[in-house]
Amino acid sequence: MAKGPDAFRTISEAADELHVPQHVLRFWETKFTFIKPMKRAGGRRFYRPSDIAVLRGVRRLLHDEGYTIKGVQKLHREQGVKRLVAAGEGTAVASPAEKPAPAPKPAKPTGDKTALLEALRDLETAKARLDGLLKG
Repeated sequence: MAKGPDAFRTISEAADELHVPQHVLRFWETKFTFIKPMKRAGGRRFYRPSDIAVLRGVRRLLHDEGYTIKGVQKLHREQGVKRLVAAGEGTAVASPAEKPAPAPKPAKPTGDKTALLEALRDLETAKARLDGLLKG
């Protein structure tokens, strides 16, 4: 029999619903102070529906949107839990300031071609020496 939408979830049920391993939920608890499942005697965790909504937002931001842990912490600090819940529902569109910056494109090498060719020869010589040491 399936649980109702307002029922508390165990860590295994929460992990299944969010499609993450249980250890990830435990790890997130250490990184995000706003994730506080109810704990019974013996430390058994129970997640409220509101906890699941926040976790869904954290998961989406980290796994789908490319945020870092520090990025999600900053987003929570600046915009609160409602923003995380909205991210989990897919209703909030991240502003450019919130999105991670794209990786910079590598710069084209500068300098004269002769110096670059000489450096390449030096590297190839060093590689050949290393290969010889590994074989011998």
